[in-house]
Amino acid sequence: MTPAPRRTSWTWLWILVGGALFTQTALNVIRPVTTYKLLSLGADPTILGFVTAAYALVPLITALWFGRISDRIPDLRWLVASGAWLLALGGAGLAMASNIPLVAVASAVLGLGHLVFTIAGQTAVARYSPPGRLNTGFGWFTAAYSAGQLVGPLIGGTLLGTEIGVDAADREENIAAALWVGAALSAIAAPLMLLRRRLGSRYTNSGSKSGSAEERSPEEVPTEQKFLNPDGSVTPATLTGVLKVRGVPSHMLASLALLAMLDILTAFLPLVGERAGISPAEVGLMLAIRAMASILSRVLIPWLSTLLSSRALLLISLYGSGLALIFPPLFIDQFWLAASLLVLGGFCLGLGQPLTMTLVSMSVPPAWRGAALAVRLTGNRAGQVVMPLAAGFIAAPLGAAGAIWFTCAVLLLSGWQKTVRQ
Repeated sequence: MTPAPRRTSWTWLWILVGGALFTQTALNVIRPVTTYKLLSLGADPTILGFVTAAYALVPLITALWFGRISDRIPDLRWLVASGAWLLALGGAGLAMASNIPLVAVASAVLGLGHLVFTIAGQTAVARYSPPGRLNTGFGWFTAAYSAGQLVGPLIGGTLLGTEIGVDAADREENIAAALWVGAALSAIAAPLMLLRRRLGSRYTNSGSKSGSAEERSPEEVPTEQKFLNPDGSVTPATLTGVLKVRGVPSHMLASLALLAMLDILTAFLPLVGERAGISPAEVGLMLAIRAMASILSRVLIPWLSTLLSSRALLLISLYGSGLALIFPPLFIDQFWLAASLLVLGGFCLGLGQPLTMTLVSMSVPPAWRGAALAVRLTGNRAGQVVMPLAAGFIAAPLGAAGAIWFTCAVLLLSGWQKTVRQ
């Protein structure tokens, strides 16, 4: 007699999504406001690039280690909550920082908190999502990130004010208040993660027949035999081992380019606006509009996946965002034109991250998934170190818009690379 299928509960996912909403709202209050904090301390675009890179430096070194931890521990609640507390600590540190080196240190703590929360959350989605539903789980999880990217800049921009032409040094009290609000929002998420005894029921997601056609593709689902030791145990995941899996480096480059654009927009669009005489509130609204478009695309991923393959959607993400986001810096003083271009670019940007999570997850055996997602994040953090530094140097002669154009070129290059190699 065939056993009845296990009933799927998504309660764990909605708790995780709620925590992601609070932490990412906090992060996206804090990070654009950090630009104004640096301006108030006399920083130039090159220094801004260095501090933005500091945000990713510690995560770059520790990502694989945290990924292995997430694979080994049976209960991920405390790891997720720890990420939220670290985010709160980083926000508080930024509020109290009195010089640029302290801002860089606090930014590094903020980046570590984001890494821990993200690795634990992604591992939870890969571990607890029912077979064939990874795109749905990652889509909702990353939609919460986009929602935070929508609400956070609105809160930060409102707290900084709508006045035009005000020197950043004259906004010091408002800057500190916005950073404290961000820290408080992240602190709220930590106890939320501890509401349930466990996050969810474990699935292997090993490419069973119940999976979607895309997830059962021979190009994406590995045969377990390739990863077995002579005694039948699965080979431990290593950085080089994950990178040797077919498709993983290509997915990582796409993920790196997409995330770098989010970071560069968040850090440099306020600077473009400041130079053009645009108020922080208006820049915050533009960033929120971009995020709203990303929310829409991520919610629609389960439906879009029935129409197009994950690879096709990823190419749309790379080419579409790379082309659309060339133009907002040119028209930033024409609000609705810039906003319309950010809607198109934001919709395409939103597709890429959950798709690369699914593609990486389905390229390795279940026992490697936390580590593989951590390797993906290591690549992301490497990009978050290198890209802002390169963008900062490019922005010095070309202006802040040059940083955004440089990142558009990387997106288009990544799309071309996937087109010719796969």
